[in-house]
Amino acid sequence: MLRLTWVQPEDLVAHELRQARQDGREPSAIEARWKAAGGGAAPVRAGASAQPASRYLRLLAEDLLDELADLPGPAAEREPTELPRIKALCPDWPTGLLLPGVGPAHHDRTAQRQPDRRSPEHGPVHGRAASETPTGTTPVGTPSLGTPPADAPPAFAATVCDETTGDGSTCATPAGHGPASDRSAPGRSAPGGAAAPGPLALEAAWLGRAVGCLLGKPVEKLPLDGIRQLARSTGNWPLAAYFTARGVPADLLAAHPWNRRSAATSLAENIDGMPEDDDLDHPLLNLLLLGRHGKAFRTADLARLWLDELPAGRAFTAERIAYRNLLAGIEPPHTARHRNPFREWIGALIRADVHGWTNPGDPAAAAEQAHRDAVLSHTANGVYAAMFTAATIAAAATGSLDVHACLRVGRSVVPSGSRLADALDHAVGTAAAHADFDEVVDALHARYSAAYHWVHAIPNTALVAAALTHADGDFTGSICRAVSGGWDTDSDGATAGSIAGLLAGTPAALPDRWTAPLKNRLATSVTGFDGIGFDTLAHLTHLEATRP
Repeated sequence: MLRLTWVQPEDLVAHELRQARQDGREPSAIEARWKAAGGGAAPVRAGASAQPASRYLRLLAEDLLDELADLPGPAAEREPTELPRIKALCPDWPTGLLLPGVGPAHHDRTAQRQPDRRSPEHGPVHGRAASETPTGTTPVGTPSLGTPPADAPPAFAATVCDETTGDGSTCATPAGHGPASDRSAPGRSAPGGAAAPGPLALEAAWLGRAVGCLLGKPVEKLPLDGIRQLARSTGNWPLAAYFTARGVPADLLAAHPWNRRSAATSLAENIDGMPEDDDLDHPLLNLLLLGRHGKAFRTADLARLWLDELPAGRAFTAERIAYRNLLAGIEPPHTARHRNPFREWIGALIRADVHGWTNPGDPAAAAEQAHRDAVLSHTANGVYAAMFTAATIAAAATGSLDVHACLRVGRSVVPSGSRLADALDHAVGTAAAHADFDEVVDALHARYSAAYHWVHAIPNTALVAAALTHADGDFTGSICRAVSGGWDTDSDGATAGSIAGLLAGTPAALPDRWTAPLKNRLATSVTGFDGIGFDTLAHLTHLEATRP
């Protein structure tokens, strides 16, 4: 029996009841009707209940989803989705570019950093051992910056030269950009005058995203206590390396089994390249989006791209609902609201990195670009999480701001009265107040686990901000803290790794124990990208960041 996840009406009702309470809507009367008819609770971890509902209960579920959507709620005023209203509620909305040496004093890397945190539980902030020598992963013979790499998808090979030369002729290497050995230098200027990060910095960001995702994959969906027990059983706590099944007692694995989809490709003993994950698929799709439509893309352009290039089975939660809505003839942005209780979950956040990478020093443009993307499937805090991430990355892409300044820039695009703003402020403050990150995590779980699903954007975005703050932006410290905090472990690790990798500035700054198993190879269902190298992805991203 096929039980397609994340779309069964009988499974969506309980999720929408929870969402209604989070919005301040009063769903008690509708909930009573649902329970009286035999309706149950939402699956705790899975995307679908084990047994289908009766035809009557399914029809009732569809009606109740529509009734719940019509309930009035006070959150709509302080948590709007429309961009003009969002900006009106952001008193510190960024204006102008964050240029090195020109921005506000508190943005500069010379600003006071967070105190170094050392404890028996979590060790030094900087996660690389003194004896460990990181090595880069850039292969010899990387193409020059003006030409699409040999393994670039056809969409890029066909369009990049038109954008670079204007006439479709063979692209020449731009002045000042030599072979791979020079790729650590800042790239060409992005539109508006800010220098784009060089391809090495972007490669570190792509690698960081992949490594953080891979670290979190085997423990995705596990409860916090299970993650801690599994890591401790192999001497890997505080978390400092990929998870392994070697040495884990059988009874512990029976109580807390690895993620069944990921264990075969993401445990230390069997990693062979970067396996497919939606946390990487969506950034790839957004590269295609920019390659075809540029930064002025419309939400409808992304919708068409999904239908053309995203296999339906590789879309999850809010994205799967939006996909279904598109097939039903519903137009964006209504695709985000129609029978979609996952509209404030983490899906839009995991799509945001490319918008930050391609708008270096321009967090407002990055946030606006992320907004046009996010509203296809998300509303309110789900959208803000994407905007926060894009703006934070745009700030990090300047190469002149520390992680704390970058997080402040990201916070400036989140409406001040929203739940996400409150969660970010609390997370950063809690991380700064505790030396032991386990105490930070325990405080976050005490605050959010009872009210929010483990995939919701609010607790997960807060955890990422706390991890980056507590680790002071160090790569190993950031990804290990993000994953050790539980909830959506692969997505949180991916976002923390992307930001910390970009701040590191080069793949050589990332410990070899993390990057070597990836073998500069990414698996994906996105057409034309399967097997692509992270160096090539960096090159393609740099082309989009510098496209006029």
